[in-house]
Amino acid sequence: MYRIEQHPILPIPARKSISFSWKGRPLEAFEGETLSSALIAAGVRVFGHHAKDGAAQGIFCANGQCAQCLVLADGIPVKSCMELVRPGMRVEPADGLPELPRVDAAVLAAAKPRPIETLRVPVLIIGGGPAGLSAGIELGKRGVETLIIDDKHRLGGKLVLQTHRFFGSIDAVYAGTRGIDIATRLENEVRSFPHVRVWLQSAALAVYSDKTVGVLVEGRRYALVKPDVLLTTAGAREKNLAFPGNTLPGVYGAGAFQTLVNRDLVKPTGRLFIVGGGNVGLIAGYHALQAGISVVGLVEILPECGGYKVHRDKLARLGVPIYTSHTVLSANGEDAVVSVTVARVDERFKPVPGTERSFDCDTVLIAVGLDPVNEFHEKAREFGLPAFAAGDAEEIAEASAAIFSGKIRGLEVARALGHDVGEISPDWYRTADILKSRPGTTSPEITPAAEAGVFPVIHCNQEIPCDPCTAVCPNDLIEMDETDIRLLPSFVEEKGGKGCTGCEKCVAICPGLAITLVDYRKDPDFPTVAVPFEFLKDSLKAGDSVVVEDTEGNALGRVEVGAVKAIKANDRTVIVKVRAPREYAKKIAGIRVQPAEVGESLIRYVERTADDNVICRCERVTAGAIRKLIRDGVRDINEIKAVTRASMGSCGAKTCTPLIHRLFREEGVPEAEIVDQLKRPLFLEVPLGLFAGLGEEDNGHDRE
Repeated sequence: MYRIEQHPILPIPARKSISFSWKGRPLEAFEGETLSSALIAAGVRVFGHHAKDGAAQGIFCANGQCAQCLVLADGIPVKSCMELVRPGMRVEPADGLPELPRVDAAVLAAAKPRPIETLRVPVLIIGGGPAGLSAGIELGKRGVETLIIDDKHRLGGKLVLQTHRFFGSIDAVYAGTRGIDIATRLENEVRSFPHVRVWLQSAALAVYSDKTVGVLVEGRRYALVKPDVLLTTAGAREKNLAFPGNTLPGVYGAGAFQTLVNRDLVKPTGRLFIVGGGNVGLIAGYHALQAGISVVGLVEILPECGGYKVHRDKLARLGVPIYTSHTVLSANGEDAVVSVTVARVDERFKPVPGTERSFDCDTVLIAVGLDPVNEFHEKAREFGLPAFAAGDAEEIAEASAAIFSGKIRGLEVARALGHDVGEISPDWYRTADILKSRPGTTSPEITPAAEAGVFPVIHCNQEIPCDPCTAVCPNDLIEMDETDIRLLPSFVEEKGGKGCTGCEKCVAICPGLAITLVDYRKDPDFPTVAVPFEFLKDSLKAGDSVVVEDTEGNALGRVEVGAVKAIKANDRTVIVKVRAPREYAKKIAGIRVQPAEVGESLIRYVERTADDNVICRCERVTAGAIRKLIRDGVRDINEIKAVTRASMGSCGAKTCTPLIHRLFREEGVPEAEIVDQLKRPLFLEVPLGLFAGLGEEDNGHDRE
């Protein structure tokens, strides 16, 4: 069983086991678990084979946005990442085109369509993530009747996948608190308002020209919602890359990985390789290490990682090799990933011959950016329905920014409905802009000159929006410009006659694990260094020997652990105390967790010869087929669609459209010459009978 049985941050709950079968073989799942997670926990990686070319299919998005995880459940095709396991469920692979189940004519004749529910609400919020919940809270405070719909089984969006502490403002957006805990806080608050209703496992399907929104409620019935105002907070979808082997089972996005690991406590991989050095990829690597997964390496095509430097440094200190100015060439294997090949790129981002290297891994995680899920917002505006957007649906940024933008949009929506909300402070809009800002200037790290007493060493040297360290010092010794939390914090030795007491609160709360505490009071030649550690507290004990590293991940030496401190006040951050020579004690920023040999490359690089650089996953259309049409003069994506079937599949062109545009750019075609494809409903596939008011039982397939 590939399950996580212990975790430094997440509790392992007691769950009821239920039985189901895969290809006639009995398997065990947990109650409330999706089919995809149960199958992967049982070691199943291939869920079926594509009808066009027999290519192996497995999980990709884990978000209901594609159809690569399609299986047959009791004879009915379902997306396994969205379908919950039921006792006795018979699950088979979807090999080729599934045969439609036979329908009992008598049952069909006796079916009685029910009226389609039509609901009028002042506010409809699409998306129950950080932005949607924050907006719902502001609306709830003012008694505005609001309906929040979300396609997951619980509220919180991507917050429920985030085990790390959040950056941003400690006062405005819970900075210093873990994402999983922020999700619980927001959900509890929004549910406290009687005027705010929530529909879970309910997906928006389309915004229609009559200003109604079609909603698939709990996957079982269709409803029409007519809002006075629509607020879209549907988040973002991950960008994809086209490279040979990019659709092999074992290639998927960071969201799918974090869903499996942090939500479902499934260990989907033993050896992970990451493509993309933004915050998403860097954080996913950290989450993998916490789950006991080896991270073989990370490649970033730019000269520097685009994510926060503290995230990059944290990963490097833990022992993960990071290759900047590198790209992925191929994922290798027949029916699943067994290795990955990468290469260095030149100044034009082209692979440099002779620099190819391959690494043994079973999973390649793609984290190369996000696109906003803004289709509902755009359609609402097109049809004249008053519409607002917040969070990633408005602009891609950190979740802390989504929380604050949701608060602002909630007030703006209330005001649009005629409620007196007063003036929204200009400071709120400025705070929102600060929280959305990209990483700023990186300054040389300054090591304190003092070598006596006790004091913190701040290893954060890049301007990012973050201030928790300034709020927890009992003597107010860590300072920052209050007008701009992006500026670097600094330590003041004394204030009001009081100095550092060595309380370690700043060490524990720092979201980047970028503060250590150096104490010379007992032994000036071998001071004690307190280091934050978010791994199992039992993995280290007094007397152990560990490798300590500087901010960038360079080894400083091997030292002895003096104590391991795990207290409730530190919220699952363990403080490890080591005794180190004074020559480098102040340079210590972290402890290596992963041995260097994990990241060693294979002796020879693996070259993938198969021409399977796939652009459209649903219809298995390759880059070569689309490039040929572009070179023949085609500029209309609708024509490409008609000729190749690219973008005609289950994902509704969500995955392939950005890649088709990228092919145009690579072929030198200006964006102005490209005719985009028509955007049609529906956002997701829906059984046609539901639009007629029929339930599953009316088709002779009552899943209950």
